[in-house]
Amino acid sequence: MRVRTPSELGALIRDYRTRLKLDQKSLAEKVGVSRQWIVEVEKGKSGAPLGLVLRTMEALGIVLDAQNETLIAAKDKAKSQATGAYVDINAIVSGARKKKK
Repeated sequence: MRVRTPSELGALIRDYRTRLKLDQKSLAEKVGVSRQWIVEVEKGKSGAPLGLVLRTMEALGIVLDAQNETLIAAKDKAKSQATGAYVDINAIVSGARKKKK
């Protein structure tokens, strides 16, 4: 999975939050930020403090992996997909864009 823009990161955070059936207020309380901050990050606000973004990711169970995807063996990728650990960010972003229309 590759996240290249603040909008893609926001879509990922929103996807995880909704999968966990958390509303924005509940996530904000877990992270220690305002609901409005969560709204802005999910919309792709650039310039959000990295520490708060990392804390948000941790609260949702999102793991940051700096591994180069081209180095991942096909069997490892398949294993990740089978266990549900693999997330297709492109599908999440595409789905978010379709909802906006």
